[in-house]
Amino acid sequence: MRQLYVHGAWVPSSSGDGVDVVNPATEEVVDRVPAGSAGDVDRAVSAARAAFPAWSATAPAERGRFLAAAAELLESRAEDVARTIAVDMGAPYSVALKVQTLMPAGVLAEYARLAEERAEAGHRLGNSLILREPAGVVGAITPWNYPLHQVLCKVGPALAAGCTVVLKPSEVAPLAAYALAEIFHEVGLPPGVFNMVSGHGPVVGEAIAGHPDVDMVSFTGSTRAGRRVAALAAETVKRVALELGGKSANVILPSADLRAAVKAGVANAFLNSGQTCSAWTRMLVHRDQYDEAVKLSVEAASTYTIGDPFDPATRLGPLVSALQRDRVVRYINRGQEEGARLVAGGGDRPLERGFYVEPTVFAGVAPGMAIEQEEIFGPVLSIVPYTSADEAVDIANGTPYGLAGAVWAATEEEAVTVARRLRTGQVTINGGRFNPSAPFGGYKQSGIGRELGEFGLDEYLEIKSLQF
Repeated sequence: MRQLYVHGAWVPSSSGDGVDVVNPATEEVVDRVPAGSAGDVDRAVSAARAAFPAWSATAPAERGRFLAAAAELLESRAEDVARTIAVDMGAPYSVALKVQTLMPAGVLAEYARLAEERAEAGHRLGNSLILREPAGVVGAITPWNYPLHQVLCKVGPALAAGCTVVLKPSEVAPLAAYALAEIFHEVGLPPGVFNMVSGHGPVVGEAIAGHPDVDMVSFTGSTRAGRRVAALAAETVKRVALELGGKSANVILPSADLRAAVKAGVANAFLNSGQTCSAWTRMLVHRDQYDEAVKLSVEAASTYTIGDPFDPATRLGPLVSALQRDRVVRYINRGQEEGARLVAGGGDRPLERGFYVEPTVFAGVAPGMAIEQEEIFGPVLSIVPYTSADEAVDIANGTPYGLAGAVWAATEEEAVTVARRLRTGQVTINGGRFNPSAPFGGYKQSGIGRELGEFGLDEYLEIKSLQF
């Protein structure tokens, strides 16, 4: 069994218990990590608290050098890390390499740059000097769907800002976080600056969120779990950043290139087997084009070959666990019970082994159905008709979430006009590329705060004013 990383060393958990790591494509146990205890969290937080004065006083350029060295080492090991992620959570190897490993390496490299670039002695405002200082000890609680990217979206800016960190990676897919801890150790990050305690959310996660010596907690996961984290954090009035669920709408206006919009929309909905909080899981199409859009979606879905993540032909890997597969299947069944038409996929055991679900498309989806309102977190696309732009905006805004979305139109101006009316944190215009420097986060029950780029760094900085 692996160990915890505390105060610059690998140490056993006081619990003695462990969690099996299962390859979702083969259903085989491939590793075992500690099921940490509240006592382990105490040790890690104490190490982070002791390291904070020196790390926060370290010159920003020096902090940046540590992060840059880690980013370079991660990039040099990208193929090995990607293989680990493909085994750990089932992403096809090409996705594990480009999206799950190289993109996070770029995020870490950017925070290495921002550590120095954003350093400032303060600025004057009237008779005041405005300063930005590190928030303190940060508890980072991360999910399994992007097991390295989500870690670096928190750890990168926290370390760049001068904070120290206690990380709890998901026990479902923890191995990428272990690879990162090894990298931080090899580049000589001072003991206690980065600590990692693996284990279950109700034990380790809750101990971090409620710990009186944790100054800030940053959580990514379900809205339900986010509420619990926020409630625990409120007991000590600590800073909270939450990146939660989504039910994003892909609004295709009548003037758009329908074929291109549908193809891109299906690809976005099925990326990472649909296990993406910002996935465009609702495709909104004008009634005059609805039948054609359904036909095109079914054609696109048929190209998503299920199989071994290491087979180059595979476009859709397994879901991360049997629990997640069963959850998705329940939603597929519920969609049919509520009257939606299953026009593609829906099968839950297309291969002899592995937690696979076929790429699934629903037509005849009405606002208010469970599959239209609730986050499924699987390869399930709902196609919803509308009759006017106003109705499309109402449908798009008609869920508790507001994380992402897309708008397609003949002109950028037309698309932007609709995009500005969507109550959501990010909107893709006519297939624009994801920008890892732009702020990522949501409105409503999709969370609090932003990640990535300078906006992500700001989350880990307190603001102080000195009056003269």
